[in-house]
Amino acid sequence: MAGSSSHHISSICVFGGSSPGKEKEFLKSVNHLDQVLAERKIHLVYGGGILGLMGGVSIAVFLGGSQVLGIVPKALAKGDIIGKTIGDELQVSTMSDRLNAMFNHIDAFIALLGGLGTLEEIFHIFSWVQLHIHHKPIGLLNVNGFMIICCLFLIKLWNKNF
Repeated sequence: MAGSSSHHISSICVFGGSSPGKEKEFLKSVNHLDQVLAERKIHLVYGGGILGLMGGVSIAVFLGGSQVLGIVPKALAKGDIIGKTIGDELQVSTMSDRLNAMFNHIDAFIALLGGLGTLEEIFHIFSWVQLHIHHKPIGLLNVNGFMIICCLFLIKLWNKNF
């Protein structure tokens, strides 16, 4: 959200892709975020696992000395679909429970590059702002216009179908 906030962020929920992406610029930007979180000792809450951009963030933040909490729906944990979670793991029943648990453990949100799952999560959080459910800061890591393009595509798709 725009504007400055006077409260200190000690924990952040990071949404991002479970693949590493194809652009070097994406990895470079995510690595910079890793460094900032680790340097500032900001605790990480994420969707669990070790895959892709999210796995990289969790490893870097953990090795930097911050606490890491992966919140994983039991269905994903059972099949080892996402790999081993770095740091602590909290298993929940559903994806909705996952988002609620994430919300209850953090001070702010940031969305990295990702696919439909990442966009779904961040739009869900934005809708909660619109409904006055929360006023926690939200950020988008917009590398090479990726997030803006995704948002515009979804809006165009929405307008076409409704």
